[in-house]
Amino acid sequence: MSASPAKEPPRAWQRMLSGRRLDLLDPSSLDIDIADIAHGLARVARWNGQTAGPHVFSVAQHSLLVEGIGRHLAPASTGVEGLELLLHDAPEYVVGDIISPLKAAIGDAYRGVEQRLLTAVRQRFGLPAPTPALSRLVKRADRVAAHVEAVRLAGFSEEEAARYFGPTLALPDPILALAEPWPTGDAQARFLARFGELVGQ
Repeated sequence: MSASPAKEPPRAWQRMLSGRRLDLLDPSSLDIDIADIAHGLARVARWNGQTAGPHVFSVAQHSLLVEGIGRHLAPASTGVEGLELLLHDAPEYVVGDIISPLKAAIGDAYRGVEQRLLTAVRQRFGLPAPTPALSRLVKRADRVAAHVEAVRLAGFSEEEAARYFGPTLALPDPILALAEPWPTGDAQARFLARFGELVGQ
């Protein structure tokens, strides 16, 4: 009796609109493209889409908000530090934005995929591993952004937002304006434009 043909392993890559084929389990920096990142993040909804307004609040827009808050907290930040803030959620252009309670339930498997993707993104754009101080800045800016989004867009009270995301922060109007949902094309274009500005710094 002849042996049955060997099954191909499950596909673990995704074809990007740029033509690249990104291996999700073992990503190469050569397959990372900023246009793919901007396109994907502009189409991934924060808060599982449960936000007020005529447009989803995308991860691309959240990334701009985090970068703006980070700059507000640390005005002397360099372009490289700004890129770390802007790209902190870059892996979500292929793995999506999973809300924190579900991430905790999934555990290390998701975190491992996310971390390998983020490492490839950093390598692609020449970013070193962040210092502890920069990691703290990114985390704080991310939590402040989550607080702002929770109250302005996702139906949380101030008390709930403070309990889950920490205290609020007084922010200038131009930064708060980043929390008003934009059409997908605008979020994509503005993310790409800000990336170009930071690369040029």
